[in-house]
Amino acid sequence: MTETMKAWQQAAPGLTEENLKLVDNVARPNVAALKDGEILVRVTSACLNPADYKVLEMGFMSRAAVKFPKVLGMDLSGIVEAVAKGSTDVKTGDNILGRVDPMKAHGSFSEYVVLSREDYAVLPQDTDLDKAAGVPTTGMTAYQSIKPYVKPGDRVFINGGSGEQEHLVYKLRKHSDAIITDIVTELKAEGQIYDLVVDNVGNSPKDFFSTTPGFLKPEGRFVSVGGSASLDTFKTISNGLLRPTFLGGTPRKFVPYFTKNVREDYEQLAKWLADGSITTIIESTFEFEQVIEALKHLKKGSSAGKIIVHVSSKT
Repeated sequence: MTETMKAWQQAAPGLTEENLKLVDNVARPNVAALKDGEILVRVTSACLNPADYKVLEMGFMSRAAVKFPKVLGMDLSGIVEAVAKGSTDVKTGDNILGRVDPMKAHGSFSEYVVLSREDYAVLPQDTDLDKAAGVPTTGMTAYQSIKPYVKPGDRVFINGGSGEQEHLVYKLRKHSDAIITDIVTELKAEGQIYDLVVDNVGNSPKDFFSTTPGFLKPEGRFVSVGGSASLDTFKTISNGLLRPTFLGGTPRKFVPYFTKNVREDYEQLAKWLADGSITTIIESTFEFEQVIEALKHLKKGSSAGKIIVHVSSKT
């Protein structure tokens, strides 16, 4: 087995189309170095998300956030190549879906990745691996931004979100013990009727959080998911977390959302994917050598579904 592998890697912050390179001599993870709970995965499919390129294009903020050289990507599906000693719930040859921590140097657009126990879930062998690769980040965001904050009967307002995310949110509502009973995507002037607001956009409309007392219950929560790296986004988060109401702060609970790898959440998503409760809308597929083309397509912003890249054979 060779000691190197191919991966789409960027040496420094900058536009991905100009700086991302397919490198064929990246060090391959060493099986002997696997720690307790870790697995080595041969990546079969990887999914492109806007955050994948944004984290590489923030200039000095990119250097503060991630380690370079950085391999592109978070979401993946693949086949287990090796398992650390002591792991009993996964074996060589299993299919998995998983997510790489975007702040680490490695990424999903490589031939092999190492995942810890919290980073993945085992799939039935007949699961479509392209569809599985599209689940982790979008699925976890839809699930984790809502599940902890609501109870049956609560009303939830969703501000924006991709078509794929909206699809998953509706599916999750139907198949999660009635966690959500009402979702709207256009705000209506009906008074303080919402128990939870999930903002997938980030400061659009402008100063959106400051308007929430008009429609969010006093005990309700505002979960901030979206937002690019900008001064407006920074101001929104700072005001939401730090500015007291007596100094003009908004009298509602502000919750910044960050996707967290949680094994039981991945297992739930994997179960729903396997039984057809949720699915992935795939807009287009590309081969591993076509990642730059895939990124350009993603940046057009017109995709109604996921962009999947085939990294290696599914057998």
